[in-house]
Amino acid sequence: MPDASAPGEQLALPAEEAAHVARVLRLITGDRLRVFNGRGGEWTATITVSARSAVTVVLSAAATPAREPRVRYTVALALLKGDGTDEAIRDAVMMGAALVRPFAAAHGEVSLSAALRGHRLERWRRVAVASAKQCGRAVVPEVDAPVEFGAIAAAAAAELRLLLVEPSASWATVTMAELPAPAAVTLAIGPEGGWAPGEVALAGREGWRLTSLGGRTLRATSAPLAALAACQAVWRDD
Repeated sequence: MPDASAPGEQLALPAEEAAHVARVLRLITGDRLRVFNGRGGEWTATITVSARSAVTVVLSAAATPAREPRVRYTVALALLKGDGTDEAIRDAVMMGAALVRPFAAAHGEVSLSAALRGHRLERWRRVAVASAKQCGRAVVPEVDAPVEFGAIAAAAAAELRLLLVEPSASWATVTMAELPAPAAVTLAIGPEGGWAPGEVALAGREGWRLTSLGGRTLRATSAPLAALAACQAVWRDD
């Protein structure tokens, strides 16, 4: 509920959420639930109107949401085939990402034009909301419109930027244990086919550092979860 801001407010749930509350959860007038505004605010609330097409609640006490990570994590994610991008975004949100930036990679199986033509951004943002709800976050991360990898690599940033490469790669890498915990980090995850040499070279020229997640080759859909978990373990950001 993006308009939620203070106890005592009476608000109508968005249509999709109202349908879920009334038809799936089957909550009725007088039942209690928790609502959040996607910006860190969360409250207990009581249903004052419950119908199949409309649900109204009144906010009561502020609730304590799940703690957000100290490090601001951005996940730059190569477009993946099928529902792969959806899965990766779901897991990145669950693990505390603050921003997801999808991109088209040279060895990827989904082109930028196909992603834009398919109106996938709206679905990815719904996935982010659903994942935040499931894991108890009161913050819904931003999901940017997809771009080419060059726009990701060249984006000016003072933060740490890490390009995750497969363990068989011959490029020199650093380990996360060598790096002090930053205030913010961007983790770039490649596609199923791996990075093209030109992409790695471009990232190097733009100041990215290369790292890997150990000796096993991970599925592209699993890499964001593993990368965020590794960062949080090494940097004690749990």
